[in-house]
Amino acid sequence: MDRANLSLVRTPREILEESVTIAVVGASRNPGKAAHEVPVQMLRHGWRVIPVNPSINELWEQPSYPVLAEIPEPVDLVNIFRPSADAAEIVRQAVEIGARAVWLQLGIVSPEAREIAEQAGVDYVEDSCIAVVRASSGLTRNIENS
Repeated sequence: MDRANLSLVRTPREILEESVTIAVVGASRNPGKAAHEVPVQMLRHGWRVIPVNPSINELWEQPSYPVLAEIPEPVDLVNIFRPSADAAEIVRQAVEIGARAVWLQLGIVSPEAREIAEQAGVDYVEDSCIAVVRASSGLTRNIENS
């Protein structure tokens, strides 16, 4: 991973190690899409994954929320599967709910989103697949100790 795609104090591995709950903005019910497969991988490896998509009521046996602000619990990490043009507004919302990190998936880049995260002191990763980092790090959450 290119260091230019990071703006953070913690490394991507540390972000994953220290996160329990991941909100996935743009989650998909289509098994052929990365916005479905990547969150499923994170679920299988022990993270709590909350889908955020206004057109889905339930996904992965959990309620889906139309926006981050409606999630009724703390979110550690916001994982973004939306076009780059949407990233800045989503990062603003992530800051508003108190997320400690935002992660823009592979192909998603936004200088404005990066600036918002930096100004708020929120760890920021862009243009990187969270599931690839998880797999290459060999990370699995121990649900009992979360």
